[in-house]
Amino acid sequence: MSGMSAPELIRIVSRDSPMALAQVERVRAELAALHPTTATEVVPVRTTGDKWMGDLAQVEGKGAFTKEVDQALLAGEADLAVHCVKDIPADRPLPAGTTFAAFLERDDIRDALIHPDGLRLAQLPAGTRIGTSSVRRIAQLAAIHPHLECVPMRGNANRRLEKLAAGEADALLLAVSGLERIGRTDVITEVLPIEVMCPPIGAGVLALQCREGDTALIDAVSPLGHPATYRETTAERMFLHVLQGHCNSPIAGYARVEGNGELSLRAKVFTPDGKTVLNAHEWAGPLDPATLGTSVAVSLLRQGARELIDGIAH
Repeated sequence: MSGMSAPELIRIVSRDSPMALAQVERVRAELAALHPTTATEVVPVRTTGDKWMGDLAQVEGKGAFTKEVDQALLAGEADLAVHCVKDIPADRPLPAGTTFAAFLERDDIRDALIHPDGLRLAQLPAGTRIGTSSVRRIAQLAAIHPHLECVPMRGNANRRLEKLAAGEADALLLAVSGLERIGRTDVITEVLPIEVMCPPIGAGVLALQCREGDTALIDAVSPLGHPATYRETTAERMFLHVLQGHCNSPIAGYARVEGNGELSLRAKVFTPDGKTVLNAHEWAGPLDPATLGTSVAVSLLRQGARELIDGIAH
């Protein structure tokens, strides 16, 4: 990179939620360490998904959190966008003219239980109301703890913690990485093992998106990319793409690069009531990550995943 001159200013577009802005600060810190002479500024946008507190399926699902961000990038109002990979729809391509420049090193992919009296998941009494709108969490809770009740809850993590305090639910499930970003790990009662609560595809990964032709910027930020995270994310997103999963699909899974460099992908598709769970787990061996993702998706399709996914309105 020594011969490359980094841009003098990088304008970073982001959702205006506390979580999204915290993610941007991580990117700014990493950029400052890499390019001390480059200035960064934040261009916050309020997205449809953040304004709309109803069912996401009514505002084109996950795309509701990315559309305004994409527009700012394409209109040239910003140079770089920071996204959670789990929020980027995989059933359609990235907007034409944009590309991923880097996937940052992955954070914790697990979910955390938050219970005001410090109970663990296995200790929760029948009828405990868990605040979550995630079909992935609802299906897995139904499968392992059918005596618990899920109550719909949207909004950023701070907002959900306020709703919990106000008694709108008895407990919450939130991503560990999100709580770390907003400095609220103090509320965690129990970090759930991935065997208990399988994460969403793309969990804990921040993606840097920019305009395709912006080569100076791509060269400047691509060193922030983490090779193992790139392999894991590529496998996971291809898996989701082949399955044509959408934001109401009860799909969970994660790829992992082991210490020896071996890549595997484990994935599950559920019925919303958790009564049916399809499982697949494969190792890449000599295959590239995208081929692994395709292979695991095909394995689940052979088990009837298409019918499960298409049986859910979106």
